[in-house]
Amino acid sequence: MKKSLALLLILVSLTGFAQKPLSENAQISVLTLGPYQGELYSAFGHSAIRVYDPESGSDLAFNYGVFDFDQPNFYLNFTRGHLLYKLGVYPYDLFRDHYISHNRYVHEQVLNLTRQQKQKVFDYLFWNAQPENVNYLYDYFYNNCATKVRDVFVEVFADSIKFDATYAPAGYSVRDLTHSYLSQQPWGELGIEICLGQPMDKKLTTYEYMFIPDYIESGFNHATLNGKPIVRENVSVYESKPEAASFSIFHPWIVFGLFVVIVVVLTIRDWKRKRLTKWFDAVLFSVMGWLGLLLFILWVATDHHAAAKNWNLLWAFPLHAIAGPMIVKSRFSGLVKKYFLAATLVLAATLVLWAFLPQQLNLFLIPLVVAMTLRAYSIYKLV
Repeated sequence: MKKSLALLLILVSLTGFAQKPLSENAQISVLTLGPYQGELYSAFGHSAIRVYDPESGSDLAFNYGVFDFDQPNFYLNFTRGHLLYKLGVYPYDLFRDHYISHNRYVHEQVLNLTRQQKQKVFDYLFWNAQPENVNYLYDYFYNNCATKVRDVFVEVFADSIKFDATYAPAGYSVRDLTHSYLSQQPWGELGIEICLGQPMDKKLTTYEYMFIPDYIESGFNHATLNGKPIVRENVSVYESKPEAASFSIFHPWIVFGLFVVIVVVLTIRDWKRKRLTKWFDAVLFSVMGWLGLLLFILWVATDHHAAAKNWNLLWAFPLHAIAGPMIVKSRFSGLVKKYFLAATLVLAATLVLWAFLPQQLNLFLIPLVVAMTLRAYSIYKLV
């Protein structure tokens, strides 16, 4: 997979392609590519724009989903929320065949445009593909490879294009929409929901649903240009073949379920001998504290807007990173006792109020928080 993708990217980095006027028979299409569960970033599918002119022989796919690991300070910019994506331009047949080779459906919506309208779209794409214009600041939900496809037509046609807001019920959240695409990516879903905060629960309009490629397809099927349907024809280029869902013993329910069983057994043992297994608690709460520090930094020190107001900090509290190592030092026992009484109360309240918090916390975390509550109370009583 990586080899074919690398070949695709190497062969067709075409920001310098020559612009030619489109013929009367040229076509502009919106492409929707199906999800792929082999990678987390591809689990939601993909969108692109095709420009096909049979008279000139030009057939190009414009793809806003390209990022470059070699860009300066890539990992620093990713951490800070300053990740640049770019518009890539590829021969359509190579682009299409790459997705088909991974059993990802390919749907094409041929648009109902005049020659002048097609030229306007192509001119915009050509301008956008120039080196000085090719990059854009990526956002998970509001400025991604799907929304950029929609925004091309909004930029070109302004108020002449209308997206019907009634074809699907509004009011689903980002979390609601992403959840259905991550059933085979439980660890990926868990990671996303730990790192991202309350903004994931914002209720969206149907227009905002179009950060998901499938909703780009639905949105264009219910859109008009100057009062007429913008889609002339829907073409099923390739339909993916059914694949059995994979099962792994390392599912979060199993891993955290086993973890809470181990914690229960360890806690019973500690209470019987009236002595803590201090190294275990020091490691557990230190790790949770460092995780909490990361979540706090994502909230206050980066431009990852979706990471704000993260209620996972109730259990992954940054001060755990300091209190954890103090457990093994008997001279801090008084301070440790008070801290973990407070921690017990907060963790227990989190479990009781789980369904009522402003942010919907991931259910996979319940066994982990139960285990932390048991250990925090044990520390308070036995330290």
